[in-house]
Amino acid sequence: MEPAAPPALPCPVDDDDDFYWDAEAEAELQAIEAAYAAESAKRRRLPDWSKTPAAPAPAPVRPRPNPVPAAASASSPSWVLLPPTCQGSVKARYQQVSFSGKIVYCRTGAEVEKATREIVRKIESMKASGPVSLGFDLEWKPFPRRGEPPCKVALMQLCLDKTHCYLMHIIHSGVPPILKSLLEDSSSVKVGVCIDNDARKMFNDYEVHVQPLMDLSTVANVKLAGPYKRWSLAALTEMITCKEVIPIVLATPSVPKCKIIFYTKI
Repeated sequence: MEPAAPPALPCPVDDDDDFYWDAEAEAELQAIEAAYAAESAKRRRLPDWSKTPAAPAPAPVRPRPNPVPAAASASSPSWVLLPPTCQGSVKARYQQVSFSGKIVYCRTGAEVEKATREIVRKIESMKASGPVSLGFDLEWKPFPRRGEPPCKVALMQLCLDKTHCYLMHIIHSGVPPILKSLLEDSSSVKVGVCIDNDARKMFNDYEVHVQPLMDLSTVANVKLAGPYKRWSLAALTEMITCKEVIPIVLATPSVPKCKIIFYTKI
């Protein structure tokens, strides 16, 4: 008997579209980043209103890091969600951080199988240190054309660490058996924001029962003990690390924008 799909949860709708990342798209991405950097430099340049030297800025006070609770056991993931070490919500004070590892893009079935084997080998080598968390996210066109059925999952994102992020264009490659086995294997905890909805979508579209799951938004609401909030990955990262996540923006002529927020241990 097929396992039942997980229930849907009220999560924000992701408006990112499917895309095809080729050499032309890479050139466009570089041009966008160069234009953004030039515009940012212009905004930072102020006119010389006065010859009076500005008062020196006070030395920043480095917050004391919170210790890892002694109760954290070997059954918990290697990372622990702690209350924020900084106060306030002024983004101008945040250090910007972006993914600096290698993006592995897979479009064909053979490429997806090769990438999945790499992930499986990494998980096997990491299991000795404790439970393994696998960052998991899906992208699809949220609104089909009138009269058409709902769009299937187009892109899958899997991340284990800071060195590699795997983008699998499964709308073209399909889901090979080795990838299905990885997603249904309990040796890694699939981690994400509103991940229950992604798991349900994956089950409905490809009959893959993604498990076990850990929803970072739910964990954050429990650990931070504040009012209930529907967290995004970027907002949660800012709250916990006081760093602003800069997404990778991929663009092609057919699809003007696709943001990718990388699930890595920042």
